[in-house]
Amino acid sequence: MTEQLLRPLRVGAVQLANNLALAPMAGITNAAFRVLASGGGAGLVVTEMVSAESLKYGNKKSFRMLELLPGERPAAIQVFGADPASMALAAQAAERAGADMVDVNAGCPVKKVRRSGAGAELMRSPLLLADIVSRMVKSVKVPVTVKFRTGLEEGANLGPLLARVCEEAGASAITLHGRPASQFHSGPVNLEHMAAAAAAVKIPVFGNGGVDGAATARTMLEAGCSGVAVGRAAVFNPAVFAEIAAGLAGRDAPAPSDADRIKLFLRFLELNAGIYGEEHGLARARKLVGYWLKGLPGAAGARGAFMKLKTLKEAEELLIQYTRQ
Repeated sequence: MTEQLLRPLRVGAVQLANNLALAPMAGITNAAFRVLASGGGAGLVVTEMVSAESLKYGNKKSFRMLELLPGERPAAIQVFGADPASMALAAQAAERAGADMVDVNAGCPVKKVRRSGAGAELMRSPLLLADIVSRMVKSVKVPVTVKFRTGLEEGANLGPLLARVCEEAGASAITLHGRPASQFHSGPVNLEHMAAAAAAVKIPVFGNGGVDGAATARTMLEAGCSGVAVGRAAVFNPAVFAEIAAGLAGRDAPAPSDADRIKLFLRFLELNAGIYGEEHGLARARKLVGYWLKGLPGAAGARGAFMKLKTLKEAEELLIQYTRQ
């Protein structure tokens, strides 16, 4: 059975090399990070969520978020919004930007997003969600996928209903976060609820939430999920996908050394600088540096020093101490 858990997967007309995906994370899964995740074994990467309304009104920052790099294929662009017409326009913009798929965010638990009727709030309105998905499917040639949660509050199991609604509206796959919106990213995932959703539809269902290695990936796949989407465990280790793949195939996959991780982080900084310029690229990496330095000697001091850096050379001089192992 282990040989069958890790496998190629087709989503609509898109063939994935494996069934391990990078989950979208705001402020984290930018193009530079997605390149590392693809190189680290992810069969699919997904962008940060992009506002459909911002795209509708020509926001340059939002359009910049649609940009994809050659080294991150296949890639899905995730959009969020509550207006079917705006979401259809956003899907078209994503397709023009080169997206291999367009993903609908129907699971974000953040209040600011939910107040606009988007994100997890769409779970309250299956008919609206169906309209959004249907219009997007009719507007583009690439597959449309949807991400949502098992429910809004603990104990609720909306997964099977919403999965069927999305499938009937033309969605090609679903990513199901195994916690309700009220739990955000903490607490155990509900495998029974995930299994019920996976059994309710014929399209692939990616399990998401708390996947940190082969063991947790295996539990979701054995519960009936077609694939898994990895989020937080990939933040400081984009090679976690290769480790999970090896574990599912019954092979040993040693975790990267601290030196290897810092070398990868330096590569991330180079990619970021290429996208945003050195100073801005380093500034955007400040959110991640704590994850990458965690557990290393003198990490607190190095993290504080990193906040003041303006050039790649300064970053290399600061971090080189951790690559000499």
